[in-house]
Amino acid sequence: MSEATGTKQWYIIHAQTGQELKVKSSLEGRMREGEAGVLISQVLVPTERVAEVRGGKKRISERKFFPGYLLIEMEMTDESWHLVRTTPGVTGFIGAGRRPVSLSPEEVAEILRQTEERKDKPTSRVTFQKGEGVRVIEGPFTNFSGVIEEVNAARGKLKVLVSIFGRQTPVELEFWQVERL
Repeated sequence: MSEATGTKQWYIIHAQTGQELKVKSSLEGRMREGEAGVLISQVLVPTERVAEVRGGKKRISERKFFPGYLLIEMEMTDESWHLVRTTPGVTGFIGAGRRPVSLSPEEVAEILRQTEERKDKPTSRVTFQKGEGVRVIEGPFTNFSGVIEEVNAARGKLKVLVSIFGRQTPVELEFWQVERL
């Protein structure tokens, strides 16, 4: 490692799966306590909002989209490297050999953009495929069955062919309004 250069870069830390938030909290606590606050700017756990139906109700929860990994903006010195490596739950930095490799500004911008985008618009935990049979569980067509004609995962919508009065009618529904047969 090198001595302080005054430039902070983003690195990826590997943590024990399920311990990402605990590691983030520990690192932030260590930043407040001592000199590490000068060397470490921020710690991020990239998450996304996920919509799912449980017990007939739509629920939105948070899910990590890089499970087991955190992003940290820091100045890489022997001291900061040691501080991060000795944090409980951290298994190491991502990089070739013993030297951590920083992310490019483009990679960081893309990850941050995805994080913001996924916080605003929840994605569905369930994926559907064309031709799959579903039953409508919410809305004006409740209890009708149909076949998926089109899937728009980006919008979380399906076009389902439902038999109404003996005729196949396309109905646009959200993912959470249907369940698999």
